[in-house]
Amino acid sequence: MEPVQNATVYIVDDDADVREALAWLLRSRRLLSESFDCAESFLEMLQSQSPARHPCCLLLDMRMTGMSGLALFNQLLAEGQLAAMPVIFLTGHADVPTAVDTVKRGAFDFCEKPFSDNALVDRIEQALAASDQHLARMRERDALRTRLTELTDRERDVMRLVVEGIPNKLIADQLDISVRTVEVHRSRVFDKMQVKSAVELANLLRHDG
Repeated sequence: MEPVQNATVYIVDDDADVREALAWLLRSRRLLSESFDCAESFLEMLQSQSPARHPCCLLLDMRMTGMSGLALFNQLLAEGQLAAMPVIFLTGHADVPTAVDTVKRGAFDFCEKPFSDNALVDRIEQALAASDQHLARMRERDALRTRLTELTDRERDVMRLVVEGIPNKLIADQLDISVRTVEVHRSRVFDKMQVKSAVELANLLRHDG
């Protein structure tokens, strides 16, 4: 798997030895990380720069003093942040059933302590790739919506009928304009939406929906 550029692995664990060991492991695999000793400090950081704009994932201890890892996960889930920032739980044997439940609710995975370094890093790299893909889709969606705002009302009317597969002559009849005017609007729609065909335009709009 190709390494994800500009990616960060967040480590949230109240055990300093665990944080240091994980940070060392990630450095040895050329992965950047930031460590936090409690969920509260992580949330404070997150709120100052949310939403995530670079690929990232969260290594989260399930049991911590103060706010638990499970409570933090539930907050991130409620805020819709798990797609941009996949969560991998670090859990003891007693917490495995709970960890399995979190995976069903949207956690990326869990690793039972003591975990295999190679297996953990593999899942981290997969989580970062998933984050990167999600952010790329969001950038594409934002770009598409920006292009849509550049269309005039008449161009939107023509675009809607073009996507439905209606010929220019019938579009002209429905909108009470000339065929030539339809052709001009159609060409402008294709230019602004950066497509070359009605099929490509339809696919673009369907993926946005």
